[in-house]
Amino acid sequence: MRIPFISLSLIAALVALAVPTWAFEVEEHRRFGAEDARTLRILSTTDTELLAPMIDSFLELHPGVAIDYTSATSAEVMKAIMAEEHQFDLALSSAMDLQIKLANDGYTRTHHSDAVDLIPLWASWRNHVFAFSQEPASIVISPAAFAGLEIPRSRQQLISLLRKHPDRFRGRIGTYDVATSGLGYLFATQDARTSESYWRLMEIMGGLKIKLYCCSGDMIESVARGDIAVAYNVLGSYARARKDLATRIEIIEPEDYTNMMLRTAVILQTAEHPKLAGAFIDHLLRAAWDSPELPEYPFHRYPIAELAQNAPFRPIHLGPGLLVFLDHLKRKRFLAEWHSTVQQN
Repeated sequence: MRIPFISLSLIAALVALAVPTWAFEVEEHRRFGAEDARTLRILSTTDTELLAPMIDSFLELHPGVAIDYTSATSAEVMKAIMAEEHQFDLALSSAMDLQIKLANDGYTRTHHSDAVDLIPLWASWRNHVFAFSQEPASIVISPAAFAGLEIPRSRQQLISLLRKHPDRFRGRIGTYDVATSGLGYLFATQDARTSESYWRLMEIMGGLKIKLYCCSGDMIESVARGDIAVAYNVLGSYARARKDLATRIEIIEPEDYTNMMLRTAVILQTAEHPKLAGAFIDHLLRAAWDSPELPEYPFHRYPIAELAQNAPFRPIHLGPGLLVFLDHLKRKRFLAEWHSTVQQN
């Protein structure tokens, strides 16, 4: 009796058909909801687990809908959208400047709704870009590494501490690699525009053999393990979400100023379901700006009145000003200065 078999090459071909292929680097791909449901395709820089409760609550309100969720770095999100090789309905990103560029270059659609009216003028742009979170650029430290020292509460205090104790902190400081991280580049350019203390801090950190990271999650883990003592410009929202690390990390929102990143959403021109994408944006906006606060909303809410009274908190406003440092020559000059400062021989 002959036993039928399937060749390895055929198996490989079948697997390839079942698994999406990407022209960009994907961090995670996950589907929420039934396979045969109408599908909203989201491309995002937000970790899947962080946003999963909001996705689940949206699907409860919209039976018969599924969400195909792909996460990637902000640079890869930009690459995927501009290549137009994959069809996504919605893009969520922490890189505000890149979202503004997408809208400015014609890659996004307008959206109008009652939920849009909830947000302040500086948290949206031309009904194309919408902010659904306010997240501080924080300093995360290891309390154990600062034993016997006063915890710094400002950049100047951190500069002074690093100067006095170089041996304790050499090789134990981390920040974003701004050449590869869109959010890291945004934070760095905003710092440079806000205060000269940023370059002094980078010079000192560079002299102490700073370590460069792709993302906040990796920096937080490194602090918790004791690999580094200080992580600069970390997303405070990600650090707060790590309740399991509460005894091993401390979050500092600098008293001199704390830049607030706005995580934003845009509906893409390639959207197959633009109305459904708009409904998901409204779901995020109501959770971020309306009351009462939803338990599934993963970010700390800062009421507008509280921001006005708290001078150190400085939301980065959405607008064409964010495009300045995306200019090719300006970006090249900034990165050259940054590299010469932090990568000292």
